[in-house]
Formats: sequence, C-alpha cells, structure tokens
Amino acid sequence: MLKILLLIAIGFIVFAIFKAYQRSLQNARPPVRESDAVENMVKCAHCGVNLPRSEAIYSGGDFYCTPEHKQLGKK
Repeated sequence: MLKILLLIAIGFIVFAIFKAYQRSLQNARPPVRESDAVENMVKCAHCGVNLPRSEAIYSGGDFYCTPEHKQLGKK
C-alpha cells in the first residue's frame, strides 16, 4: 500500500512540475521581430492612399505610392 501511495505522490509531483513549466513558457514574451515593429504611414500626394513609409517613393518633399503617381505629381 505504501508503494502505491509513493508512486501516486511522485506522479503528482512530476505532473505539477510539468504544468508549471508549461505556464512559464506561455507567460514568456516572444522576442520582437522586425516584421512586428510599428512603422510610420504616409499618404500619397496624388491619390491619398496610406502606405508604409518604407514602401513609399519620396520625391520633392512628398510621398507617392507608385512611380506613375510620382510622374503625375500632386493633385
């Protein structure tokens, strides 16, 4: 009888340690990736579409969404 109780206690301890480990993994913050970073948005001077600054074309103090809009200029 004592062996059964000892095995149950060991099983419970292993289970509790495993659950605590899982909780610690869930609470850990994942590292911030470059794609998750917030990026400034700009407005196309021709059509008014908002787009990320890294994708915009900068010319003459204004941002444009495509080379065609850059050629057409401000509206």
